[in-house]
Amino acid sequence: MVKQTASTNANQQLIELVNEKFNESFDFMKKQLQIDNSEAMIMYIKTVVDGTQLQEIIIKPFFEMKSSDNFLSYLNSLPQQQEIKEKEQVIAELTKGSVLIFVKQQNILIDLKSLKNNNVLETNIEPTILGQKLGLSESIEVNINLIRQQYHQPSLIVEMKEIGQKVHKALAIIYDKDTVNQAVLKNIREKISKLDLEVIHSSSELQRFLNDYQRSLLPTMMVTERTDRIVTNLAGGKVIILVNGSPTVVIAPAVFFDFMTSMEDNFQLFWVTRFTKVLRFFGLFVCLLLPGLYVAVTSFNPEFLRAELALSVAGSRIGVPYPSFIEVLFLLIFMEFLTEASIRLPKAISGTATTVGGLILGTAATEAALTSNIMVIIVSAVAIATFAIPINEMSFGIRIVRYFLLLFSTIAGLLGLILSFLGFVMYLANKNSFGEPYLKLFIQRKKAEVKGAKS
Repeated sequence: MVKQTASTNANQQLIELVNEKFNESFDFMKKQLQIDNSEAMIMYIKTVVDGTQLQEIIIKPFFEMKSSDNFLSYLNSLPQQQEIKEKEQVIAELTKGSVLIFVKQQNILIDLKSLKNNNVLETNIEPTILGQKLGLSESIEVNINLIRQQYHQPSLIVEMKEIGQKVHKALAIIYDKDTVNQAVLKNIREKISKLDLEVIHSSSELQRFLNDYQRSLLPTMMVTERTDRIVTNLAGGKVIILVNGSPTVVIAPAVFFDFMTSMEDNFQLFWVTRFTKVLRFFGLFVCLLLPGLYVAVTSFNPEFLRAELALSVAGSRIGVPYPSFIEVLFLLIFMEFLTEASIRLPKAISGTATTVGGLILGTAATEAALTSNIMVIIVSAVAIATFAIPINEMSFGIRIVRYFLLLFSTIAGLLGLILSFLGFVMYLANKNSFGEPYLKLFIQRKKAEVKGAKS
C-alpha cells in the first residue's frame, strides 16, 4: 500500500512538472478522456505529434476498450512505448513528439512524433556518374533504416545517445562488432560522453568537437552523404556517427588516402580507376607545388628551366611592377574569392557570375600589366587541380597548405619549397586519426587479427 501511494505521488508530481514546464505554450495540449467508468488523461505538444497516429493509436482504442485495464494492457504492448527513467527524460521526449498518458495511476510515454524531414535527398556533395543517386535523410530513424537495408549482418550494432543540453539531439553510433577496432570505438565513446554542448546542429559540427587537434589543417574524420560509402567503411571496421536532423554522417577513423578515393572507383574498369587515381594525385601535387615552383624559378632559380622557357617567362613579366610572389598571391586570393562566390551565390547565377568574373579579371589583370599571361595559366591550372580532389574537407585543407609552401618558396626558392614539402610530409606521418596512422594505406584488418584481439 505504501509503495502504491509513493508511485501515485510520483506520477502526480510528474504531471504537475509537465504542466509547469509547458502550460504557457500555445501548442501544449492536455485532454481528459472518459467513457463509462474508464478515464485517462493525455498530454502532448501538437506541433510535433502526428495527429493521425494519435487518433488511431491512442484516442480511438480508448473508446473501443471495455475497461481501463484493457486499455493499459494495450498501451504496454505498443512498440512505440518508451521506458520512463527520470522526469527530465519525459520533458525532453515531449518536445520531440511523444505523448504522456496517465491511466490507472500510471504514466506511460508513447512515441508518436511527426516526421517532416524524412525525405531521402539527392547526393550533392559527392555526385557520381554511376552508382547511387540518393543519399540520406534528415531523420535519424530513416538513415538507420537505409543503412540496415544495405548491410544485412546481425553483427551490426546501433547505440543511441543524446547530446546537446538544450536540444537533446539523438545520436547513433553504428559499427560492425566483428570487424571494428575496439580501441577506436572506446575512444569515440569517451569523447562523445565528455562533450558538454548546449546546442549542436549537424554531423559536420560534431566532427569539429571530436577532433583531438581543434586547429588541425587536415580532417581526421570524413563527412559523407552516400550510403554506399557508409556500407563500405562499416565492412572495413570503421565507426559511423549519425546526428538527428543532419543528412550527413561522420566516419571515423579516416586516413589521408581515404580522402583521395571516390565511390565511382568501385564502378569503373580497372585501368580507368587507376588512371583517375593518378590524375587526382597529380592534381594534388599541382595544387600544392605549382605556385611555389613559379616563384622559386622566376625569382631565385631561373637555371632550373631551359634557357628558352626561362626567357619566355621573363619576357611575359616585362612591365609587371611587382615581385613574382605578390603576383601569385594576388591571383590566388582572387581565385579564392571566386570559389567562395560560387558556393554562396544562388545556383541560377553562380556559374555565370564566376565564369564571367574570372574571364574579366584575367583579361584586365594582364592588360593592366598587373600580372603575366603565364601566371593566369598557372593559377587557372591550380584552381582546376584543386577541384580534382574528391572530398571537400581535404580540398579546403590543401588550399591552405599551399600558402605555407608559397611562403617558404618566397624566402628560400627551390630549397625552401623542397624543405617545406618534406615538412608537410613529416606532419602527415606524425598525424593520427583515433590512433590510426594518417598515412596508413589500409585501416581494415584481417578477421583473424580482430578475433585475436578480442580473445
